[in-house]
Amino acid sequence: MEKSIMTENDNGGRDCCTRAVRKIPIERFLERLDDCFAHNDLPGAGRLIDFWYAEAEQIDDRRGRLSVLNEMLGFYRRTNDREKGLWAVQQSVTQVESLGLSESVSGATILLNAATTLKAFDQPKEALPLYESVGTVYRRYLKPDDSLMGGYYNNYALTLCDLGRFEEALSFYQQALEIMQQTPAGLADCAVTYVNAAHLYEAWKGSLAPEIVEMLTKADACLEDERLPRNSYYAFVCTKCAPSFDYFGFFVRAKELTERAASIYAGA
Repeated sequence: MEKSIMTENDNGGRDCCTRAVRKIPIERFLERLDDCFAHNDLPGAGRLIDFWYAEAEQIDDRRGRLSVLNEMLGFYRRTNDREKGLWAVQQSVTQVESLGLSESVSGATILLNAATTLKAFDQPKEALPLYESVGTVYRRYLKPDDSLMGGYYNNYALTLCDLGRFEEALSFYQQALEIMQQTPAGLADCAVTYVNAAHLYEAWKGSLAPEIVEMLTKADACLEDERLPRNSYYAFVCTKCAPSFDYFGFFVRAKELTERAASIYAGA
């Protein structure tokens, strides 16, 4: 059945056309979204997400809508929009369950994103059951050294740390590092994990814990490793790590990382 819809043109505007439509173009959406993030164009990314979510709703593309929701989760964490972030969590969990994807790796990965968003917005207890569900699925279908396992361990550890379960959290950080250290590109995620571990030691052993400097030194070494591609993801990681270096008193390093990220985004 043909229906009239509004589609986004290459200039960001809309064209009216009449054609049979069943699914939104996910690959095109993700490519355009990646381009926005490569230039740190968060307003543009937000408009893109809103546009394609509305399109998926209009044509009742449930899987397309779920794909957009998955991107919403990370976007609202990045923009610190608590209200919309928690709304996206509720919608994502509902859609994963309604589509029967809870026991699949793809569905579990979306639930991991949702759990991470709950934690980011100060709901670690609510996130815990999702993390445990994801862990069950991942361990059933993935190899122990799969990169998805590394991301799972790192984010689960963050939640455990918030709940005061420091020894468990540290164990998961160590497992994450073992996986992410296997590839040069994984060094960026290693840097984030070391920074997270620095905050863990502060919460666990106090602000004078010697492990804090040790973790930050290791994070810095990862960020300076010549094997690590200096791309938009590297810039994003620099912006994530810089506030922690600043918080722990490494002001010059924080400034360098912030400026380095800005330079990469400007030249993207």
